[in-house]
Amino acid sequence: MADVILLLSIVSIWIAVLESIVIMAGAIRFVYRQNRGALVRSGQMDDFPTVTVMVPAHNEELVITATVEHILQLYYPPDKVQIIVIADNCTDRTADKLKALKARTSYKDRDLLILERTGTGGKSGALNDALKEATGDWICVYDADAAPEHNALYFLIQKAMEQPERYGAVFGRNKARNRGQNLLSQFINLELITIQRVHHTGLWELFGLGTIPGTNFIVKRSLMEDIGGWDEHAITEDTAVSFEILGRDQLIALAPQAEAYQQEPERLDVYMRQRQRWAKGNYKVVVDNIHQLFNRSSWRIKLHVLYYAASYFWFMVAIIVSDLIFIVNLVYQIIALFHPDTVSPFQFSSDLYVYLVIAWALMYYIYVLQINLALATDIGQSNVRNFILSCVSYFTYAQLFLVISLLAFWSMIVDKVTGRQSKWYKTKRFG
Repeated sequence: MADVILLLSIVSIWIAVLESIVIMAGAIRFVYRQNRGALVRSGQMDDFPTVTVMVPAHNEELVITATVEHILQLYYPPDKVQIIVIADNCTDRTADKLKALKARTSYKDRDLLILERTGTGGKSGALNDALKEATGDWICVYDADAAPEHNALYFLIQKAMEQPERYGAVFGRNKARNRGQNLLSQFINLELITIQRVHHTGLWELFGLGTIPGTNFIVKRSLMEDIGGWDEHAITEDTAVSFEILGRDQLIALAPQAEAYQQEPERLDVYMRQRQRWAKGNYKVVVDNIHQLFNRSSWRIKLHVLYYAASYFWFMVAIIVSDLIFIVNLVYQIIALFHPDTVSPFQFSSDLYVYLVIAWALMYYIYVLQINLALATDIGQSNVRNFILSCVSYFTYAQLFLVISLLAFWSMIVDKVTGRQSKWYKTKRFG
C-alpha cells in the first residue's frame, strides 16, 4: 500500500513538472515573438470607446487619493472616461478625501462620481452598484491601492479593439509597488512576476486562455449586464466572472504592456488571511464548475477547470503526501542513529525512492527556472539577490501555500457542514 501511495505521488509530481514545462515553453514563445515585434501593434487608435473606471474602496484613506490621481492622469481622452469611486461602508475619511480631490479646480471638468455605499456584498456588491451608474462601453476596474502606469488603460483598450467581437475582457500585468519593503514582500514579488510573466503568458500564448485578476482589467459593460454583474457570494469574484465570460464564448485577452502597481501585504498575518481567502474562493469556483468537465461546454472551460483542480487539489495533495513521507523518514533515520532498532512506517522499494528523489529534484529545478525566466523578462528584476531568493523560496515561502491551502480547504468544509457564510476579507493597507 505504501508503494502505491508513493507511486501515485511520483506520477502526480511528474505530471506537474510536465505542465510547468509546457506553460514555460508557451511563455518563451510569447517573449520571442514579442521581441521580434510580432505582438506589438503600432500606431494610434482611430476611435476611442467610452470607458467607466470603477474603484471599490472600503476604508482606504491611506491610498485612495494617490490611486484616483493616477487614474485621472491616464493617457486617454478625458471626455471618454467616467470614473466611479465607491466608498463602501467606510468608517474612516475615504469619502472626505475623495470629495476634497474632486473639488480641486484641475479636476472640475472630469466625470468623477463618488458613491457612498452602505449595502452588503463586499467588493462584488460595490461593483454591482457602480455598474448601475456606468455609462461606458467598457468597464475598467482598479483596486483602491492600484497605481496604473500612464498608458495602462490605452493598452487595454487597444488590445480589445484588435478583436472587439471576440474579446469579452482584457487584462494587464500587475507589479508589487512595495516589493523592497521586507523579505515577505520580496518573496511575493517573485511569485507575482512568475504568475504574470510565465503562467498567464504561457496559457494565453498556447491556448488563448486568460483569467481576469482583481485589478487592472477591462470587460464589456453589455457582457457584465448579461452575466448579471459580479457574484456577491463569490469570495474570488474575479475567477467566478472569468468562467462566466468563457461560458459565453468570449475570450479574456492578455495586454502585456498594460501595467499597474499594487500594494502587497507586508505582514505575515495579513498575507495569510489574504491568500486563504483566495485559495478558498478558488476551491469554491472549482467545485461549482467541475460539472463542466462532463457537459458540452467549450474545451477552454474544461482546460480552465482542470488547471485549477490540478493546482488546488491534485498536485497539492501529491506534494503534501510526498513531503510528509520525506519528513517522517528523515526523522526516523535521525532517531535510528541513537536507536538502531527503530523502523520507519514507510518502507519502499529502493527504485521507487530513487524516482521520488529525482522527481523532487526536477520539480525544484523547474520551480527556480520559472522564476528566473520571469525575472529575465522584467527590467531590473534579474539580479543576484533575486536569484538567491528564488533558490531559497521553495523551502520557505512556497511551503506556506500548502498550509494556506489546507486551512482554506478545512474552512470550506466547515462552511458546507454548518451553513456558515464566508466573510469577505479586505487586505490591510499600509501608508
